[in-house]
Amino acid sequence: MKKTKLKHYVGVIALCTVLMASACSNGSNTAASGNAAVVETASTDQQTEKAAFATTELSMDELVEFDDEDYKTEWSEDSSTKIVFNGTSASVTGAGAAAGDGGSVSITEAGTYVLSGTLNDGQLTVNVPDGTIHLVLNGLEMHDNDSAPLYIVEAGKVVMTLQEGTENKLSDGTNYVNADATAEEPNAALYSKADLTINGKGKLTVEGNFNNGINSRDDLKLVSGTIAVKAVDDGVQGKDRVAALEGAKLTVEAGGDGVKATNAEEEGKGIIAIGGGTFDITSGNDALQAETSMLVNGGTFSLKTGGGSENGETHVEERGGWGGGQQAAPDTASTATGTDAAATEEESTSAKALKAGTDIQVGGGTFEIDSADDSIHSNGNLMIAGGELMLTTGDDGIHADTAVTIAGGKINITKSYEGIEGSVITLAGGETTVTASDDGMNVGGGNDGSSVNGRAGQNTITDGTHMLTITGGTYYVNATGDGLDSNGSIAMSGGTVTVNGPTNAGNGSLDYDGTFEMTGGYLIAAGSSGMVQSTSDTSTQQSVLMTFPSTLEAGTMVRLEDSEGNAIATVAPAKTFQSIMISSPDLKQGSTYTIYSGGSSTGTETNGLYEGGEYTGGTKVVSFEITSAVTWVNESGVTTAQSGMGMGGGGRPMRGQGGQPPAEGTVPEAAPQGTTDTGTQAQ
Repeated sequence: MKKTKLKHYVGVIALCTVLMASACSNGSNTAASGNAAVVETASTDQQTEKAAFATTELSMDELVEFDDEDYKTEWSEDSSTKIVFNGTSASVTGAGAAAGDGGSVSITEAGTYVLSGTLNDGQLTVNVPDGTIHLVLNGLEMHDNDSAPLYIVEAGKVVMTLQEGTENKLSDGTNYVNADATAEEPNAALYSKADLTINGKGKLTVEGNFNNGINSRDDLKLVSGTIAVKAVDDGVQGKDRVAALEGAKLTVEAGGDGVKATNAEEEGKGIIAIGGGTFDITSGNDALQAETSMLVNGGTFSLKTGGGSENGETHVEERGGWGGGQQAAPDTASTATGTDAAATEEESTSAKALKAGTDIQVGGGTFEIDSADDSIHSNGNLMIAGGELMLTTGDDGIHADTAVTIAGGKINITKSYEGIEGSVITLAGGETTVTASDDGMNVGGGNDGSSVNGRAGQNTITDGTHMLTITGGTYYVNATGDGLDSNGSIAMSGGTVTVNGPTNAGNGSLDYDGTFEMTGGYLIAAGSSGMVQSTSDTSTQQSVLMTFPSTLEAGTMVRLEDSEGNAIATVAPAKTFQSIMISSPDLKQGSTYTIYSGGSSTGTETNGLYEGGEYTGGTKVVSFEITSAVTWVNESGVTTAQSGMGMGGGGRPMRGQGGQPPAEGTVPEAAPQGTTDTGTQAQ
C-alpha cells in the first residue's frame, strides 16, 4: 500500500538531553541524608565539561505515519453495505454483516459499512482479522445498557468517517456485564482492539458512563471531525499512540485523564503527537498524558485540570514560611513506607495539563492552561521552541526532572508555585514572563515526586551538574522567593533578564551555590538585600550592585547613567526593594557612572524597563568608578563585596540570627555592608 507522510507537519526540534553519568559517578556528589545532595561548586567551565550533550529529535513523521486510508471519506451506495437501526431491530443491505437479537449487528468481512438510525440497547461488533473496515456514521445513535455500543474485537484497521452534515452519538450504561467476569474489556463506549482512525466533517458525541469514552488498544488517529467526549474516567485513550491533525476538533469532560497514551512497555509507543487541531479539555486528572514522548507542533488548546489552579497544593511559603528553597510538606505518598507507600502513591492524584514520561517538545500552538498541578511536566526532558502559552497553575509552571530548554515562543506563567524548574535549564530564545509564589526559576530542584502516576510531593535535589544557562531571549521574573535560583551555577552570555525578586530578606533576586559567569546580555535584578548576591568577580562583563539604606517603594524609578548622561538602564521595580543589580555590555572598567532614584521617564515601558524618552526629577544617589567585574555600591560609594558564604564570586551574607531572616531594611550583623563573611550557606 502506498504510504504518504505529512511533510507540512514536520517540525523537527533538537532537544538537548543532558546525560548525568560523569557527574553522578563523582564521589563528591553522593546524596546526603534526607532529600539533599552535596553540590559541587567548581567553576562554570568545569561543571559544563562534566555534562555530555546528546540530541534527541522528535518529528511527526517519526512518531506517527498516516497513509491514504486514514484520509478516505468517500463511499458509494453500490460498493457499501447499509445498516439501518430502528430502535430494537436492524436491517442489513449488502454483504459482510448480520443482524441479531435486539438490533445488535456483527460485521465479519472487510469492506465499507454505512450506519444510520437509532439502537436503543444493543451493540455493533467488528471481528475481521487482518481486514480493513470503513465505518461511515451517517446519522447514528447507539446505546448499550451493559457494554460498549461499538466494540471492535479484531481488525487490521478501522477508519471511521463522520459524514458531513450529520450528528452521531454513542453511549453506554453505568455497569457492564461481560461474558468473562474477570475481563477488563471493553471499558469504553467506543472500544477498539485495532488501529482506529476518525475522519470526516460530521459530529460525534461519546458518553462513557461506565468508565472511558473512547479507547483504542493500538493507535488512535484523529484526522478531522468534531468530537465531544464525556466520561466518568478517561476521555480518550490510545494505548500505543494518540495522534491528531489540524482538522480535528476535540472536546473532553473527564473525571480522570483527558487524553492519554498508555503503553510504557514497548519502545516507540505510549506517544502523543499533535500537528494541529482544537482541544478543549476539562479533566479531574491530567489533560494530555503520554507514557513516553509528547510532541505538539500546532493547535489551539484550552485545558483545565483538577478544578484549576485554585485547587493547587498549599506550600510552606504560602502558609507563611520565610525562607527560599523550603519545599512543601511531603504528601502521604512521600512519607509512607513499604506496602502503605505503594498503595498511597497509586491513589495519589496527578492533575497536570501536559505530561510525559520521557520527552515533551512544543513547537507551536496556542495554549490556555489552568491546572491544579504542573502546567507542563516531563519526567525526562522538555523543550519549548514555539507557540503562545498562557499558564496558570497551583504548582510548577514548567517542570522537567532532567533538562528544560526554552528556545522560542511566547510564554506567560501568570500564577505558579515555582515558575520553571529542572535539574538543568537552558534559556535560548523567545519571550517568557514568570510570576511565582516561590522561586521564579529553580535549577536542581529535581524530581518533585510528580511521576507519571503521582502527584507533587517534596522536591529532591538530584545528583549531577546543575546549570542555568542563558544565551538569548527575553525573560521577566516576578518571584516571592528567589528570582533565579541554582543549586549549582549560572552562566549568561546573551538575552535580557529582568527580575523583580523577593521583598522578604530571607530570599534573594539571585541565589546560586557555584558561580555566576556573566559574559553578555542584559540583567537587572531588584529585591531585598538580606540575601543579596551579585554575579561572580571572574565575569568578563561588568555588573553594578546598589544597596539602598532603606527599602524603596514599588514603582520607584532607578536610573544608571554614564559620565555623559546616557542611560545604561532605567527601571521601576514592581515591588518594594532595597537592592538592585545591573549588568550591561555598556558598562566599562575605568569609567564613571551615577545612580539616580525617583523621577519619571517619557520612554516606552515594558515590564518596568524604559527605553528612550527623557528622564527628569530624579535624585542623585551616588557617583562611582568601575574598577572590577563586580562593583558593590551604597549611598557612600564603592564598598567591599559581600562575598557571603564562601560560595561563588558574588556571594551573599548569612541569614539572620537563629536561622531567621534579618528584618527588611537592615543589613545582617553576620555580614554588614563593606565587610566579608565566610559562613556556610543554609540549604
